[in-house]
Amino acid sequence: MPQLILIRHGQSQWNLENRFTGWWDVDVTEKGAAEAWAAGELMKAKGITPDLAFTSVQSRAIKTLNLALEAMGRLWLPVTKDWRLNERHYGGLTGLDKAETAAKHGDDQVKIWRRSFDIPPPPLEAGSPWDLSNDPRYAGIAIPLAESLKDTIERVLPYYERAIVPQLAAGKTVLISAHGNSLRALVKHLSGISDADITGLEIPTGQPIVYDLADDLTAGERYYLSER
Repeated sequence: MPQLILIRHGQSQWNLENRFTGWWDVDVTEKGAAEAWAAGELMKAKGITPDLAFTSVQSRAIKTLNLALEAMGRLWLPVTKDWRLNERHYGGLTGLDKAETAAKHGDDQVKIWRRSFDIPPPPLEAGSPWDLSNDPRYAGIAIPLAESLKDTIERVLPYYERAIVPQLAAGKTVLISAHGNSLRALVKHLSGISDADITGLEIPTGQPIVYDLADDLTAGERYYLSER
């Protein structure tokens, strides 16, 4: 039976500071590293044995994966990194304190930017300190100026179908370490959640989510490994 495990990176420095992060590369905190290690220990204790792993090209997800695999004694697993598993791009909100942004623009407007399905935040302005156009990991990639959840889904799902589904179809156990919104895209698809309902789904940091898939890759119940 193929199995898919999703894990959101451990707490990042900007999670702690309550700042919009998106594609900006921020490290995990000491707490985040501990969450990642604990997730690996939990997976090992529950008998989860991934055959391979996927992650984004962002350090917080990569480090979370590495720490979890080390705790499992499986650092040797093949790992594929791809920008399509990156967090949603928060555009002009990148780097801003969420509370200060709400005070400036109003709670309702910030809620629309954060939680609407298809309305992106303001685009990243030219000359922004958060501009990634010279980052070598994105060479040749048309970096978005901002993304809605819908935009994020439109890059995550084709990658999932192309790169990850064949591994699941071969009966492999796959571990994905990624981000709140890129994982929300996968959960929406796998669990058949509506556009309206997916915006309210919270994915906590460092908590493995498991899908036991049928041979045709139909997803059954999703569950947090800590609850089983």
